[in-house]
Amino acid sequence: MKRFGLIAAGAALGLTSVWATAQDAPESLLPPGFDRPKSSASPRPAASPAGSGGSVSVPVVQQLPGSGAASSGAAPTLSSGVRVPTLKELEAMSPDELDEALGLKPKFDMPAAARRSMKQIGVLGLDEGGFAAGSLAGQNPALVKAALDGNRGQLVSRWGHILLRRALASRLDAPTGMNPADFAAARAALLLRMGEGEAARALVQDIDAGNYTPALTQAAIDAFAFTADVTGACPVVMVHGGARKDADWRVLRGVCAAFQGDGAAGMAQLDRLQNEGAWPKIDILLAQKYAGAAGKSRRAVKIEWDGVNDLNPWRYALTIAVGLEPPAELIKAAPIRYTYAAATAPMLPLATRAAAADRAGGQGILSSAAMVDLYAQIYAQDDITGDWAANATTLRNAYVAETAEARMAAMRQLWDGGAEPQTRYARQVLTAYAAARMPVSGDFAADAPDLVASMLAAGLDANALRWAPQADAGSLAWGQLALAAPQRSTPVDGGALDGFHGNDESADYRKSRFLLAGLMGLGRVDQNAARDFAAKLDLDFNRQSRWSSLIEQAADANNQALVALLAGLGMQGNGWDRMTAMHLYHIVSALNRVGLTAEARMIAAEAVARG
Repeated sequence: MKRFGLIAAGAALGLTSVWATAQDAPESLLPPGFDRPKSSASPRPAASPAGSGGSVSVPVVQQLPGSGAASSGAAPTLSSGVRVPTLKELEAMSPDELDEALGLKPKFDMPAAARRSMKQIGVLGLDEGGFAAGSLAGQNPALVKAALDGNRGQLVSRWGHILLRRALASRLDAPTGMNPADFAAARAALLLRMGEGEAARALVQDIDAGNYTPALTQAAIDAFAFTADVTGACPVVMVHGGARKDADWRVLRGVCAAFQGDGAAGMAQLDRLQNEGAWPKIDILLAQKYAGAAGKSRRAVKIEWDGVNDLNPWRYALTIAVGLEPPAELIKAAPIRYTYAAATAPMLPLATRAAAADRAGGQGILSSAAMVDLYAQIYAQDDITGDWAANATTLRNAYVAETAEARMAAMRQLWDGGAEPQTRYARQVLTAYAAARMPVSGDFAADAPDLVASMLAAGLDANALRWAPQADAGSLAWGQLALAAPQRSTPVDGGALDGFHGNDESADYRKSRFLLAGLMGLGRVDQNAARDFAAKLDLDFNRQSRWSSLIEQAADANNQALVALLAGLGMQGNGWDRMTAMHLYHIVSALNRVGLTAEARMIAAEAVARG
């Protein structure tokens, strides 16, 4: 603060001298004689004491600017080494830069009475489905950080994704010894890797910008880029204006200046960055187009994609923020995160969002209700034609067609339209409530596995259990229901397991392995039958790893949040072929032991359906 005070004093001195020169002795408004002070006798100086041997003081006179041969046009430098800006430099500064130079930069974007505590950071309270606030407070911060930073964000399970999102978005206290802002930054960064841009943005916005650390600042900027909320970054940029000098930050300062009412200065700053080559040409043009909308600039900015071979977060964010779309070939070659972002981007066309929902729905980013709402909007728009309009009509038929056969045919058409397993499962998420409306009938016994999987994708276990009479022991529908049922009166015996194995057509009997792992984790299988079936499949559930020991210890401590984080760590992968029966067993068992039985049941049933 002392440094800023010296800068302010130097700048004030320069400005005062200019104003004094400009006034040039203004004319007095007093009557003649009133502007002359009354004469008074000056007091005689006291005589110096005789014999004083003290040194004679020499007056210190500061040379005025511009006087003497030593004066020059260079900006003065204070004794502390701080360079005082020249008047010309001050005139060229934007209001934001001037506030920073004069030490007037606010350190908080909220008044003192409205500032929020750094405890219990998050968006989900205990009564909203979140975990207990103190769940991680007493844990080893190195372990928590490893569980967060070590997760790449791509989970094989939709229900595992939903569980991990709940844990990350909960209102939690930071582990002792870990900075709460850095704890929030690690959580937000993982949410972004999962494709959960809205949750990450809500999390970082739960903290006042004045309390941001460098890690949280970066996580927040990434969250705003993911959601194409460019101006959402402006409070952070305003408070931490001079903290960074990288190109992304400088561009954001220019954009935010335009949106704060100084369009000319903002555009000038972007022009300078363009001349410097701070950003690729297309990116800086997109930034100018976006900033020009705020500053009412008359400048026409033309966006051309020739020679652009890839996407980056800000390129994509600014493109959709100004109402454009990147070329389809760039989207196809881009990482999956851009598809996840498109699924929830309100500025994109509905058809584009529906195509993205085919991936985001199966991943757990979109709920069944959200997908149905999206298709309903498409159905209501007469100007939307083509495949997505047809799919919306088919979905409507799946709900309200006159006969059960017609509704079933519509669902089959939607499921079979999924070109990949991930897409097909997303279509089952879409039809969950339509499947729940189907009457239980032997005429649809062959469709029972898909109907059950569709209902369980949305957690409709009670509706799915209506199909138990049509699910023969050892069938795929039976296997899902054996795991999804809230309770089971008798354990599964060896005959049912052998029957399921005989019907299993999955690679390396993966579904059979997952069925046994899930039943053992839930405690629903006869122990002797489980031992024999495990030997038949060459499985050893007694094998331990560092991860399995940690999740068992977390379950012993009845720590739901830590179990959820470690379960997410063990479910990484882009397909169920990356999951092992041993990992599934430990995950289901730990979740069941800490009271997350519903989540354990849904994950186990999903594994059998998709394995």
